[in-house]
Amino acid sequence: MSTQLHDPRQMHRPEGFGGQEQQQPGDVDETRPEPDHGEKTYVGHGRLVGRRALITGGDSGIGRAVAIAYAREGADVAIVHLPEEQQDADETVGLIEDAGRRGVSLAGDVCDEAFAASVVGRTVDAFGGLDLLVLNAGYQKDRESLATLATEEFDRVFRTNLYGLLFTAREAVPHLEPGASVIVTSSIQAFHPSPSLIDYAMTKAAQVAFVRALAEELGPQGVRVNAVAPGPIWTPLIPGTGWDEERLASFGQDTPLGRAGQPAELAGAYVYLASDDASYVSGAVLPVTGGKAL
Repeated sequence: MSTQLHDPRQMHRPEGFGGQEQQQPGDVDETRPEPDHGEKTYVGHGRLVGRRALITGGDSGIGRAVAIAYAREGADVAIVHLPEEQQDADETVGLIEDAGRRGVSLAGDVCDEAFAASVVGRTVDAFGGLDLLVLNAGYQKDRESLATLATEEFDRVFRTNLYGLLFTAREAVPHLEPGASVIVTSSIQAFHPSPSLIDYAMTKAAQVAFVRALAEELGPQGVRVNAVAPGPIWTPLIPGTGWDEERLASFGQDTPLGRAGQPAELAGAYVYLASDDASYVSGAVLPVTGGKAL
């Protein structure tokens, strides 16, 4: 067993990021530097053998990191993504299959109720059931002010981050047996909202309420419900947020560890919450924030 210590301030890029801009949903190949999803580093230990997972927003960023980890821990994984993210989704499915597990790509928009509900049945049909539901799809955009926030813009945020989550979760609940787990990707923004992300932060706070309420409802059925609250994580969503070069250069620098996180650094939290190691954990919000307190 290795006893070598690794300085968390230096394990990933300690400096900020160069100026760049993408249209959401963003593309892994256009994100510089390319995010680390754990492709070369995540090692599984059989903690999710035989389980069947559905991950929304699973093509890149945190969703891809979770998909890689779950597959290497022994789970079959279906990922939900927008049609324009098909290339990233295909790469993620390839990584799932490289781990010896079954991978399924489900293209569509979770803002659409019929599609968001259909992904549950399609996963059940493919794998014979559903044990792990990761509600990770999200949208955020930099806002100049509340006064200039367009209705169609905050409607997109609410429909992606809340409506889509509810549509999929509602459909999934009847399929979840004792031992199943629901995990939501919330955010530090739920607790420390930035004015320029006001609508996004509102949805993330609502997700925390959703997790705590659903944990109360499903606990008597033996189903656990939890959230992960990431801090500043370098994903394709960040260049697509609309921040200027100065903001990207300082992204993550205000954390106690002094840097932004990488998607790979979230994977362990999702594996823990999905596994039997967390058998007495429900209704919790697990921070992965570089030291920022919730």
